[in-house]
Amino acid sequence: MEASPLVQQTRPESFRPKVVQLYEALLAEEDAEDVDLPEGFWRELFLLRPDPQSLRKLLDSCSPDDLLQLQPHTQQLFLRATQCVRQGVGPSDEVALDTLTAFLAGVLAKRYTNPSSDVISVLAGLHDADSVFYEFVGALDSTIRNGRYVQVRRKAVRVALSMISGAYQTGLISYFTHRDLFPSLMKFVQDADSEGLLKEPIILLGLLANYNKFEFQNPYRVRLDDFVNEVAIRKIITCVGTMCTTARDEYVAVQDDLPEGWNLSSTLTYIGLGSFTSNSRPTTPTASAEDPKSSFAALPGPDAAVLLPAYDFVNANKLFCFNFVSMPPKEKNEPSPFSSFLSLTSYLFQHAHRSARTQLYTHLCLFILHIIVEDQALLKRICGDDSKIYVRLCRQRQPYLPLVRADRVLAAQILDVMLDGLNHNLRRRLDVQFYSLCIGVVMRITSFLHHTRVRLPYHWSEMWRSLLSFIKFLTTYSADLKPVLGISDMISQLVNLIAFSLSNGESFLPDSAAYDDLFYKLVEAGDILTKFRDVYDLSKDQSASSIETLISVSSHYYGLLEENRQSGKSKSKNLSPKEVSNVIKQGYDTLSIEAKDGLDRWDKFREADHKSFVKRLARLAVEDTKILIQSS
Repeated sequence: MEASPLVQQTRPESFRPKVVQLYEALLAEEDAEDVDLPEGFWRELFLLRPDPQSLRKLLDSCSPDDLLQLQPHTQQLFLRATQCVRQGVGPSDEVALDTLTAFLAGVLAKRYTNPSSDVISVLAGLHDADSVFYEFVGALDSTIRNGRYVQVRRKAVRVALSMISGAYQTGLISYFTHRDLFPSLMKFVQDADSEGLLKEPIILLGLLANYNKFEFQNPYRVRLDDFVNEVAIRKIITCVGTMCTTARDEYVAVQDDLPEGWNLSSTLTYIGLGSFTSNSRPTTPTASAEDPKSSFAALPGPDAAVLLPAYDFVNANKLFCFNFVSMPPKEKNEPSPFSSFLSLTSYLFQHAHRSARTQLYTHLCLFILHIIVEDQALLKRICGDDSKIYVRLCRQRQPYLPLVRADRVLAAQILDVMLDGLNHNLRRRLDVQFYSLCIGVVMRITSFLHHTRVRLPYHWSEMWRSLLSFIKFLTTYSADLKPVLGISDMISQLVNLIAFSLSNGESFLPDSAAYDDLFYKLVEAGDILTKFRDVYDLSKDQSASSIETLISVSSHYYGLLEENRQSGKSKSKNLSPKEVSNVIKQGYDTLSIEAKDGLDRWDKFREADHKSFVKRLARLAVEDTKILIQSS
């Protein structure tokens, strides 16, 4: 290799920044016994431009045992970087924050034999742990609240995210519960001048609020209850709406499902004469059948972690719920935050089966909707004409619900989302809890409509078709489904919902035709209802009264239709839809619906009943946070 003519030293094959040489010296095992690296080493390290990727690469090459051997140097790095952050002098504080983010991500990614004690040994030492970690958390708290400028404060948030996401299964997070970061995070949210800065502090708050929340009184969870700063709340809601739109657009990028309106160009293209259109645009290449499946399975992206703190706010804070439902869009042609949330939820529902993480986020959205529709004040707004908005609902899988391009009452939009959930997740390994939650949301809306005498314009025929198709599915695959935990309670909810609609439909259905249609579909499903009752032995079940009501109504009308056929009043063997409708109307006079009271009763949402799901959701948000830290 040619020597340099100036210094007569061998030229390196590739240029290495000086900071990388310092990283290598820091992680050199032969120098680990030299505990006191010179002061000049640290001054130079925190003045040079950091290289996080190179530091991560060096840390990735070290085993957990290697890092334990290097603990004299790693402890010094952690302590010195913390001191630079606490002093708040630029540019050393920024360099220290960037270095800590990469360093913690690399160190905490290892699988240690004793996670808590080994991590403490690498970062601080068992004897000095309390003083070092309290100083570290205090330095972050102070910087997030009063850093030199917003980017420095954001970097402090990222360091906290790196620590919390990496050490979530250890006891280190307790240092963040002893030092309350909530005021600093909310001050950051208030001071932030762009939505792009809000995602990370909101996710950080979500991780902190979910840490061991079922084992002790989490102080961040208590803070959410009492928070009344409406400016910060509205900023958080806006950020959640933006993240929902971004996550929804990732699905649309895989398959654009918005039907185009009919015009001359689209008509000619449809019949194969697209070349005759003057402004014909090139056709978008169609991916193979396997590509969309793998692409959909990878969605939603890690930004969906922001749904966890949104759920915590909804579950704890009434003011947040009100603003979330009622907040208008920033611009006239943009969706409102709640519209964006419903849109993403509909896409998650149609793809919930594709991966475990999609299924978890789907449940999280259902939890949010469940809590919202249990609030009578919010339901009044959701069912009122003032709530009319447009929601882009997913149309990527059949069967499709009717396409409605106009603004609609929020209740109608939510019902469509629930029907999509019922129609697109029919599996032999049925997610019973998912279906119970969907049916519960529908029941709460219909119950409110009944008690307030609000007639909701909606394609109710799709509702009856979906519910009775679900009964047919349950009957067909009863051998696989009967042993599933919770299936009896779900069936009871399902049958009660149909019986409730049958006995009270006149109070909330928009017209008699919608009510007649329910009777018509029950007549069609007569044999299925009887078989359904017998297969699941519902005669001895808590839903016995409801299923008998449905069967008796079906039998009543079936008998009238048979009489009509045999009487010769109809010219053909099969009755026309109009003749069937007339028979149904005439049958009201002799019909007796004996549905018991209290069919619309429900148990209020309790987070403790879904403890395992909430814990899994917290772990999922932690993993997504790690990806966000690594990718930015």
